[in-house]
Amino acid sequence: MMLVFAVACGGSDDDAPQADAGPDEILLQPTDIAVVQSARITGGIVLTGTLNPERVVQVRTQVPGIVGRLAVDRGDPIRTGQLIAVIEAEGIRSAAAGALAQVSSAEANLALARQRLESARTLHSRGAISNIDLQTAEAGYQAAQGQLAAARAQASSASESARRANITSPIAGEVSARHVNQGEVVNPGDPLVTVVNTTQLELAGQVPVQSAARVQRGQAVEFTVDAYPGQSFEGVVARVEPTADPSTRQVGVYLRLPNPGGRIVGGVFATGRVLSDVADSVLAVPAGAVRTQDAGTYVWLIDQNRITRRPVVIGVREESTGLVEIVSGLSAGDRVLSVPGAMEEGTPVRFSNEGGPASPAEAGR
Repeated sequence: MMLVFAVACGGSDDDAPQADAGPDEILLQPTDIAVVQSARITGGIVLTGTLNPERVVQVRTQVPGIVGRLAVDRGDPIRTGQLIAVIEAEGIRSAAAGALAQVSSAEANLALARQRLESARTLHSRGAISNIDLQTAEAGYQAAQGQLAAARAQASSASESARRANITSPIAGEVSARHVNQGEVVNPGDPLVTVVNTTQLELAGQVPVQSAARVQRGQAVEFTVDAYPGQSFEGVVARVEPTADPSTRQVGVYLRLPNPGGRIVGGVFATGRVLSDVADSVLAVPAGAVRTQDAGTYVWLIDQNRITRRPVVIGVREESTGLVEIVSGLSAGDRVLSVPGAMEEGTPVRFSNEGGPASPAEAGR
């Protein structure tokens, strides 16, 4: 059961319990008091930032020419291998056709060289030609083989360049940006479109070196997204960089959020909390009720309408709710001061005319 506390706003001395109730009394408002109750506290490293698609590909042209056809636009779904654009590159296509013609010519030359070699071998076996004539025929055949191999290699390269005039998508996803218009002149390296796959979203951030040891690949992560208030989403730690940035002494951490069906759009602001410490059904108080001095950690307990210093041992702290686990020192139902201000042991207190400390239900209204 989640605990609801009545916590005073602000942290200045003006927010301290009023001391006008009497010379030795402190007048407490309901919001000055927190009631110790059971809660589920989840601690861990918190990262905030933008949820970006895990896979983002900027598709670029590889051949010079004119955009003759643009088959997709912003927001269009796209499949792997689907046509994006056709580049009019007549010179490249002509070169490919010429290279194929060279292959045909080289194949014909090889066939002729093979016939000559066979004839030379027959004549040589009958003593009609010399050894050097036979060697010449063999050399001509080998040269024709080499010419055919070179022609085929050139044709393969030219055909590959011609195929690159038809631009296809390397991944499935959606088109997030279009960088050119039909009819524009493009050169190798110019961007055509950007394709994103939002089935996995990723939040990148950095944590101090001291905290990095608490983060491991595969740990559960709880996401909250500003665009979806009141909802939480489950993810995991995708990667942790093996080295720290020497200038900041920070370690890169990447959190991944599964996004089947694209229910969350990429580019929204989110908070990811690595669930490294979970304390279920433990006693908890607001962080403002816990005080620390050289003597240790303590709270101001209200016992028989007097303030009593009570040492406590704290555990997991949840930053999002401001709750702190109390390992020992308090019991369920105890009331503690939850506002700042100098106090003295044994100071009597009384409650305002509003009826005393607020109950959890009343505090949550």
